Amino acid sequence: MSATPTGNKTDTTVRPERPVDLTQHEIQALKTRYNLADAHTHQRQSGSQDKIVERLPELWHESEEGQQAYFEERFLSAFFRLHRQPTARAMRRTLLSYSASVSTMVSGMYFKRHDISVSLIEPCFDNLTDLLRNMRVPLSPVPEDALADPGCIYERLTETCEGDALYLVDPNNPTGFTLLAQGMDGFREVVRYCVDNDKLLMIDFCFASFALCDENIGRVDVYELLEEFGVTYMVIEDTGKTWPIQDAKCAMITASRDIHTEVYDLHTSVLLNVPPFVLNMVTHYVEDSIEDGFASVRRIVEENTSTVRNALSGTILECQEPVVSTSVAWFRILPQGTSAEELQAELPQEEVYVLPGTYFYWNNPARGERFVRIALAREPEMFRLAMDRMRKVLMRYDR
Repeated sequence: MSATPTGNKTDTTVRPERPVDLTQHEIQALKTRYNLADAHTHQRQSGSQDKIVERLPELWHESEEGQQAYFEERFLSAFFRLHRQPTARAMRRTLLSYSASVSTMVSGMYFKRHDISVSLIEPCFDNLTDLLRNMRVPLSPVPEDALADPGCIYERLTETCEGDALYLVDPNNPTGFTLLAQGMDGFREVVRYCVDNDKLLMIDFCFASFALCDENIGRVDVYELLEEFGVTYMVIEDTGKTWPIQDAKCAMITASRDIHTEVYDLHTSVLLNVPPFVLNMVTHYVEDSIEDGFASVRRIVEENTSTVRNALSGTILECQEPVVSTSVAWFRILPQGTSAEELQAELPQEEVYVLPGTYFYWNNPARGERFVRIALAREPEMFRLAMDRMRKVLMRYDR
């Protein structure tokens, strides 16, 4: 028998008996054979990506020789070219960090320093809520459906946005909702509302690559709109949900001119730089997706979306149609079914782990008890086996 990385040592880590947030659920799922919890990329390399892996020693030595600024410039140029954001690239106000959580922490520091309260979209991934609450930033919810109709967005935000800042995730995790479904109309109304009411606009674009993968959605130059209106803003982008590079990633935060200097000062209090080797490697993956038109990313999502829909058809789980097909699927539990917590507790008996919807509804957890989230960025054969086991459990319940 081959040795595991931990050998024969006993794991003595003290853990809470019951996860208290989604990340703790994901940590538990990492020990499960069929981990469908975290939205990180766990699929294998495509043919062209394998060639990047073969070149890793070369990229390592290349990174030793070059200057940090060179790798930062090359990465940003490739990333914003892929995402069709020329205005962001030209502004040169983007700051790099290890992860989106670090960028979010910087934004939280800014909110706390200025006693800014935040109205955050609901549902959303709960580490956004936890980070802000841990920094003592006051939070209030903005329901996602307030953004559904561009003709009503301004009015609905007037009714629901109580904070000094409006915090959106687009496309949203877990639902796949995006304002881009109506081109620029939805975003324009959001920005107009924020300008008229002196609100800071915070946007998390960490799942934006999936909008690019969708021919009916795509991306527009959002930064051009933000600059044109003169709104105060911070925008976070990330590579972590896109390419299968074992959680090596780079996140970005871009701030409007009026607050950029202060955000920069907060950012440098947190970290110096992203490792040049990581930037070099990730840039090659970005260029690969420019070359193949996101084919490798799109293929995994499309194949596993088809698999999950077919496997769970006729069960107590009903797929909620996303506006953008991201790397997660959102299912509603039919009324006669079980609860999310009970189902999530039962599935690990079949070595399958999904996330309960409870924590996504951070202001009203009871609403989340009718939902579960299933991660799709997995090797298709493994995913099919996981669906077979999941269906076995679900067929115990009457539809």
